[in-house]
Amino acid sequence: MIVRCWGARGSIAVSGKEFNKFGGDTACIEVRSNSGDIIVIDAGTGIRGLGNTLIREGAKNINLLLTHAHWDHLSGFPFFKPIYRNDTEIKIFGPQSTQDSLKSIISKTMTSPYFPIELEDINAKISFLGMGHNNYSIGSVKINTIPLSHPNQGVGYRLEEDGKSFVFLTDNELTYHHPIGLLYEAYVKFAKDADLMFHDAEYNREEYKETIGWGHSVYLDTLNLALDANVKALGLFHHNQERTDAEVERIEAECQGIASKKGSKMKVFAVATGMEIKL
Repeated sequence: MIVRCWGARGSIAVSGKEFNKFGGDTACIEVRSNSGDIIVIDAGTGIRGLGNTLIREGAKNINLLLTHAHWDHLSGFPFFKPIYRNDTEIKIFGPQSTQDSLKSIISKTMTSPYFPIELEDINAKISFLGMGHNNYSIGSVKINTIPLSHPNQGVGYRLEEDGKSFVFLTDNELTYHHPIGLLYEAYVKFAKDADLMFHDAEYNREEYKETIGWGHSVYLDTLNLALDANVKALGLFHHNQERTDAEVERIEAECQGIASKKGSKMKVFAVATGMEIKL
């Protein structure tokens, strides 16, 4: 299993020299299975670059997993070039607990007068598949899901293949209980012994005093979750839109220092656009 990041920013895409290292595109993760399946998690602005790559590769079958319907996780979809190819088949999976159907959610990203092309006018064959909190498989990859603690609801994913596991829990507020969200212990159990976890790490303690209930975690709480779950590698994800490269590096170093002092061998890093990890 190969995990690639095409966007790690939260809330809104940003640009500028102070964001070069970790990137400014919003959430999009690509997973390539050992059997060649293409699994994409979320359709933030990072999916544009991924789409260009898939076109060059001649990819015909794509699986898209959505965590939830907030704009920073959907806004790249209309610019995902494979949807305009009539030889492409895309299966879109998402939580059944969202407040609207998957097709309706995707359609709203391509609605007049906000976008010139309607979903019904694109060429790819697209199917919409609801995903409850059960076990699923895409090729050789087994997928488990868990409800997120986030406004308007959502779902986190655990992907497993050949004894390796990748957990993706973005937009998950660990210290606040949103409707359908679970308690901290449930997320520890879900992430237990994962080889790799990407988890929301948007705020510091001071920022969180003003943003309680917004659906995002303090990076120190994310670190504690990874330590409690005995995760082998933690990727700090969903960087705040104002967080410069230098500030992200300080957060990364602080978390690495804390993990080391606690005697943990867990690898801790801030997720960056362009990063590739092989499990």
